[in-house]
Amino acid sequence: MPSPNFIYIVDDDEAVRQSLATLLEAVGYNVRSFAEAELFLEAAASLPPGCLIADVRMPGIDGLELQRRLHDRALRFPVIIVTGHADVPLAVRAMKAGALDIIEKPFTAPAILTSVRAALAQSASEPPQSAGHDAADPEAVAKIAQLSPREREVLAGLLAGLPNKTMAYDLSISPRTVEIHRARVMDKTSSRSLSELIRLALAAGLQPRA
Repeated sequence: MPSPNFIYIVDDDEAVRQSLATLLEAVGYNVRSFAEAELFLEAAASLPPGCLIADVRMPGIDGLELQRRLHDRALRFPVIIVTGHADVPLAVRAMKAGALDIIEKPFTAPAILTSVRAALAQSASEPPQSAGHDAADPEAVAKIAQLSPREREVLAGLLAGLPNKTMAYDLSISPRTVEIHRARVMDKTSSRSLSELIRLALAAGLQPRA
């Protein structure tokens, strides 16, 4: 069975659609673009396997709702969520719903291509699983176990989407100290991005506090 080579872009911003399509077609992917999530849902059942790049904030059905509807219809598309703003609680919700990655605009070509390759590899293998519903992953648990109590507190703040200044106030430390602990969390967990850290934390069974 040939590897999936199709990329589906769902974004209400025409400039973003064109930019992504140009980038992905230049490296040999087959790309189809949709201005609305509704249009993608109408076509989804008949589309070849591939991955979906969806904007999180769109009129009508947004990226998270699109994820939910695809899941409800048992339609298998690894999802990459694109957002215009760093929104950690949103990223947590998206990844718990099964999103493979969260990429912030303005995105870079390497970030998009790396995520697309991972998504297509997943599309060619087992169905994607929603994070947070399986038993904790032992490797993820081991990485979290390396963190000091203070680093775990900072991680909890990150998962809750708290700014550094808020965490500093809550923990009675300086914002600079929060930044240092945050860097150590990233290093100890081998996380290259916030989305990787969120995915690892969810795999370890951690849940964002309300």
